[in-house]
Amino acid sequence: QVQLVQSGGGLVQAGGSLTLSCEASGLPFSGYAMGWFRQAPGKEREFVAAISRAPASTAYAVSVEGRFTISRDNAKNTVYLRMNSLKPEDTAVYYCAARPTTIMMGAALYDHWGQGTQVTVSS
Repeated sequence: QVQLVQSGGGLVQAGGSLTLSCEASGLPFSGYAMGWFRQAPGKEREFVAAISRAPASTAYAVSVEGRFTISRDNAKNTVYLRMNSLKPEDTAVYYCAARPTTIMMGAALYDHWGQGTQVTVSS
């Protein structure tokens, strides 16, 4: 069974930093592209960042580019999202997701999803 287990969410003050982790099992991790999405109450799920299999390339939403960094450690089957200079508008439930090989930005194109973790940025 494929499982994506997330950790690292929480409450942080505006301007602070937070790192999310997502550990995958039950799939050939190095052959999958990984993505991060977020969803705030009453809003659609939003693409945040994605990383391809090695040699890795990355993609970011305009709203987070320059502040967030996605990375992966294939030896640990884990993808990370480092979030710097957090803003209240970053508050959402964050989800990691996996799909074969290539980066895509549409949530419907990802096959597997983590359980989600709350990130709350206070003013």
